[in-house]
Amino acid sequence: MTDRNEFAAVEAELNARGFTRMVFELDRIESLLDLLGSPQRAYPAIHLTGTNGKTSTARMIDSLLRAHGLHTGRYTSPHLETVRERISLDGEPVSEERFASVYREIKPLAELVDARSDEPLTYFDMTTALAFATFADAPVDIAVVEVGLGGAEDATNVLQAGVCVITPIGLDHTEWLGDTLQDIALAKAGIIHPGATVISAAQEEEAAAPLLERCAEVGATLAREGGEFGVLGRAVAVGGQVLTLQGLGGVYDDVFIPLHGAHQAQNAAVALAAVEAFLGAGARRQLDIEAVREGFASTSSPGRLERVRNAPTILLDGAHNPHGMKATVTALQEEFAFSKLVAVIGVLADKDAEALLELLEPVVDQVVVTRSSSPRAMPTEELAALAAEIFGEERVASAEEMPDAIELAVAMAEEDVPGELSGVGVLVTGSVVTVADARRLLKR
Repeated sequence: MTDRNEFAAVEAELNARGFTRMVFELDRIESLLDLLGSPQRAYPAIHLTGTNGKTSTARMIDSLLRAHGLHTGRYTSPHLETVRERISLDGEPVSEERFASVYREIKPLAELVDARSDEPLTYFDMTTALAFATFADAPVDIAVVEVGLGGAEDATNVLQAGVCVITPIGLDHTEWLGDTLQDIALAKAGIIHPGATVISAAQEEEAAAPLLERCAEVGATLAREGGEFGVLGRAVAVGGQVLTLQGLGGVYDDVFIPLHGAHQAQNAAVALAAVEAFLGAGARRQLDIEAVREGFASTSSPGRLERVRNAPTILLDGAHNPHGMKATVTALQEEFAFSKLVAVIGVLADKDAEALLELLEPVVDQVVVTRSSSPRAMPTEELAALAAEIFGEERVASAEEMPDAIELAVAMAEEDVPGELSGVGVLVTGSVVTVADARRLLKR
């Protein structure tokens, strides 16, 4: 079997475990990792949870660590194009050959665990084990690991990391985590283990309380945005923004990040504090400013207000809950001067589509509703009816397939716009899967 065919076969076996099947118990992943020799103990880790900003913050942390000369492993989810994106070594997705090779080592042990268990290992259990084993084999100096969902019972929580990061907590995944900020924060606080250093973005009071209680309970040290660190200043720049950041070790100025929005500035402050905590910077020692600038300047975050086309501008943004969409809308208002903007939106059925559409309505002229490739996608007809109530029927169009939706949105954006198209834009949003579908088409 060729490498390409072998990787395709591995993907098929992983998918057969149920891409969206969730079982929140650590017994199976712990058993599998024990059989593998506990690869997650071979390196220190920075562990991230939160509702929004995890992946962008993880990518910034990864880039900053590499700028300081460390070999990194990064585990994030979901992926946009290939499962290999979830497992990166030194900033690059692992190769098909390496992915398949590690899977071959794990497969017989996973089958042993499956045979002993009421429920087989999930897709996410397997990719988590693959990541941890890949990092141990590399080897890496540090792993940057994002939770899949929640925290306490997430498969990644076998790490018991020394540095934990909590990005902003909002209402999402309420069917699994609870329907209050307190419940959700309580689940996410589960990644805080005895003696850890916790770096937390600014939180609503209801979310902050469980984090404080958990830190007190296990003797963890907490550093909070707005107290020990934060954003002192930001200015819009070509292709991103320039920041002045208050870190744990001092002030870092003239820091360029090629990402848009106040939420990305906040993510940068959190990432910087996490790296300072890991590298031992603090009141008496600051990180090298040039390494910090280099790390941030080389950061990317695909699918987060990512520009993939010009004239008209096409932006991809994976905002899929009200908290995330509010940040996206604010960035659009502050950093883009569109004379006309058309949104393409596809939403998963379990999300608050009405709230997403209400947030978008003031900043987009028209909307094209569509359906992503996810089996959990909201039907186009249902989403179109919601959009018509909020936008009015004359501002809403629909297309069942993504290629048609993008083509229609571009035509609508260009309609009645004389001459130069530089002020015309299309935003594809509503779900990471929607963005992934569009990205596959537009990045060819």
